[in-house]
Amino acid sequence: MLDRYDRFGYKKVLAGALVMMTAFIFIQFFSVSLSMLLVGEILCGLPWGVFQTLTTTYTAEVCPIHLRCYLTTYVNLCWVIGQLIASGVLRGTIGMNSKWSYKIPFAVQLIWPIPILIAVLLAPESPWWYVRKGRVEEAKRSVERLQSKGTTVNADETVAMMIHTDQVERKISEGTGHLHCFRGRVNLRRTEIACLTWICQTICGSSFMGNSTYFYEKAGLADSSAFDMTIAQFALGFTGTVLSWPLMARVGRRKIYVWGLFLLTVILFVTGCLGIPPKAASRSWGIGSLLLVYTFTYDITVGPVCYSLVAELPSSRLRQRTIVLARNAYNIVGVAYTNIIGLYSLNPTAWNWGAKSAFFWAGNCALCFVWAYFRLPEPKDRSYAELDMLFDQGVSVRKFATTYVNPYETERRSGQDSDSKGKVMSHVE
Repeated sequence: MLDRYDRFGYKKVLAGALVMMTAFIFIQFFSVSLSMLLVGEILCGLPWGVFQTLTTTYTAEVCPIHLRCYLTTYVNLCWVIGQLIASGVLRGTIGMNSKWSYKIPFAVQLIWPIPILIAVLLAPESPWWYVRKGRVEEAKRSVERLQSKGTTVNADETVAMMIHTDQVERKISEGTGHLHCFRGRVNLRRTEIACLTWICQTICGSSFMGNSTYFYEKAGLADSSAFDMTIAQFALGFTGTVLSWPLMARVGRRKIYVWGLFLLTVILFVTGCLGIPPKAASRSWGIGSLLLVYTFTYDITVGPVCYSLVAELPSSRLRQRTIVLARNAYNIVGVAYTNIIGLYSLNPTAWNWGAKSAFFWAGNCALCFVWAYFRLPEPKDRSYAELDMLFDQGVSVRKFATTYVNPYETERRSGQDSDSKGKVMSHVE
């Protein structure tokens, strides 16, 4: 599917994925055996992969710098909205004993593809994709469509900057294949950051949220109470994601992500401590309340900010392939952590760790905090051309936010004065 994106662009690939998804949902809805249901689930994985990666890249390419943090993190809000709707639907079918208890959740999924498909067809293609294809005039028209009426942004200047950025990246890295994401110091560093930023999102304890209903039940809550807590949990997640927007605009991405991991580590450690005493109703509600606090903290920090970071930090020419690699790393690690460790640790017939499994996630979260503190840069208020230069010049994480670069200067000469062309200088606040 990625090769199809290179050839046909975002809109056509997304539209095709939506049509495929509609067909595959029907397989799930009409399944009469576990084998048929499994086939439907596996086939749905194809368009799911497109939605997980192409949407993030498209968002990063069509919005201006000052809106980038809002629209990229909106992807996380879409996940939360989906989880909230799914929890509500499952809560409504909990008392059903007929086949409709599982068919209704599948049928609800058929509501979304058609209106989303219409929106995709009406949306403009990414101007960056046109620039990479050498279709400059179409890129200008796309930029004009993306502007609001009455704006004073010059489409010619915007596209000229895109062309310049593309030319700079061609000099840094000629190829655009998956292997080029690992070739050279610059590309390897950017790929590492994107992959580990997304991996941290899944090993920092977020599987607690994905398996929250099961976790609540094993913590001692009744089935109905467990579903009610799950709905409240994702409602808090929605609120947290919205509140992360003004926070990111003011503080930046790095601080929120790094210190969010620190807070999650503390919450998980306290949750694990509550799992040590014998079971009691008060303890169960205490654990459930901490999971709500965890969800809110996650969705105001690590959850949404992750999407902004993985969308902004790769190079423009390798962005889509880097995001695909990062998401695949997330999915592979997620299979081991969420589907194996996460479930086995809670299952009373397996490891039966219960709430004490939070200690395991707290340890992972602490490791993520250490990595992010030393390796994660700050992309706030940077153009893609500026980010290219900062990475190419090997600017350290500590100086990433305060280093001045000239996006139209492609070469740096050592030993120049601070007023010389191409010299890297620190901001004087």
